[in-house]
Amino acid sequence: MRSPTLTTVSDSLAAAPADPGADPAGPAARPWRRPALSPSRAGDFKQCPLLYRFRAIDRLPERPTRAQVRGTVVHAVLERLYELPAVQRVPAAARAMVSPAWEELTALEPELVGQLFTGSDDPELPGWLESAGALLEAYFRLEDPRRLEPEARELLVETELDSGLLLRGYIDRIDVAPTGQLRVIDYKTGAAPRQVAEARALFQMKFYALALLHLRGIVPTQLRLLYLADTESLTYEPDEAELRRFERTLDAIWVAILAAGRTGDFRPNPSRLCDWCSHKALCPAWDGTPPEYPGWPEDPAAASAEETTVDRAG
Repeated sequence: MRSPTLTTVSDSLAAAPADPGADPAGPAARPWRRPALSPSRAGDFKQCPLLYRFRAIDRLPERPTRAQVRGTVVHAVLERLYELPAVQRVPAAARAMVSPAWEELTALEPELVGQLFTGSDDPELPGWLESAGALLEAYFRLEDPRRLEPEARELLVETELDSGLLLRGYIDRIDVAPTGQLRVIDYKTGAAPRQVAEARALFQMKFYALALLHLRGIVPTQLRLLYLADTESLTYEPDEAELRRFERTLDAIWVAILAAGRTGDFRPNPSRLCDWCSHKALCPAWDGTPPEYPGWPEDPAAASAEETTVDRAG
């Protein structure tokens, strides 16, 4: 089994989807490691296998919303806030970082301006930026960053389970107590969820806890979700037995993904969430026709099961 690693976001990773029908020991086996499963893509498959296919295999484009991109900006600011000396981590400093974070994002993805606004002079843009500042103000009502010194921020974690399944995900922040206890923090720019969304949020946190258990050999003491829109928090205190059961759940999800990958049988699972799906028009459950299944990708550059920045923004 490959040794687990802990990597910063700036590090590049070469991950490769292998053919689920190929014998890894055979001559056709590729030298790359197996594809990774992220909490977002695992959640997609649980919600709707066809959604997983559209996102991870077909990689169909999805038009971002203002709320999603605002979440990306807020996450960037919260990461950079902790680069300041503790005494300078105040609301005014966070608000001052909003416009530079937006400018950097649009420099990397200039199409965002046209997707979200009529242009850089759109009269709605200043108010949208101000709404990001309001979310940051809410953050200060949940925590005092002057009293915290995180061990890691926006951390990419990667580990391989005993089954060979590679897990990969991004953790917003890790705090370590002098006693060695771990606390994982995840920022959400929406409101505290109802039952269905809460289950997905806890699924994500268990994913991170399991990855850290494999990486560091200890169970995080606390996993905490901070919901900035309504200044609520959700705290989860895992135990090892529960995480080991969750590990078996992830293995089962991956087996099901590989089975669907062999045949292309990624079935839709209609629900109320379909109203928010970018691909509803292509879904056979709604009289749509999906694109022809391209097959399980063999080229490592042809598919990705990783989280996007929108996934991480919450």
